[in-house]
Amino acid sequence: MNDADWMRLALEQAKIAQARGEVPVGAVLVADDELLAAAYNMPIMSSDPTAHAEVAVLRSAAAKVRNYRLPETTLYVTIEPCTLCMGALIHARVRRLVFGAREPRAGAAVSQLRLAEHDFYNHRLEVVEGVLAEECGRLMSEFFRSRRKGCLA
Repeated sequence: MNDADWMRLALEQAKIAQARGEVPVGAVLVADDELLAAAYNMPIMSSDPTAHAEVAVLRSAAAKVRNYRLPETTLYVTIEPCTLCMGALIHARVRRLVFGAREPRAGAAVSQLRLAEHDFYNHRLEVVEGVLAEECGRLMSEFFRSRRKGCLA
């Protein structure tokens, strides 16, 4: 499978989050072209502020391989990760991050802090952006548009 195929799986996860009233972010973690884990945002359902899709997928994969380090893996996520999630990716030693749409206000990969570029970390993370960006961004825009309409009714 290629980056777009894996991102489509992440989009499926994001749609599950949306259906459950969560912000529609989905993630999948891959190693050697094999799916290790898939997850979606669930901080509201779990009453856990750290239950972002990226953190959930790392937790699941780490439990599966019985190691908190996940080298030689690629994380696919629909929206640019925040500071919390970038830190988790770096500490897990994920090799590659592929995301769909930018998060201009709080994105910590390229939009704001560019955390993967700082040399004070002892791990370098390759970042690829823009895979199915339009579809990923549209899902978020539609979600928040519907939320605003609900508030106005």
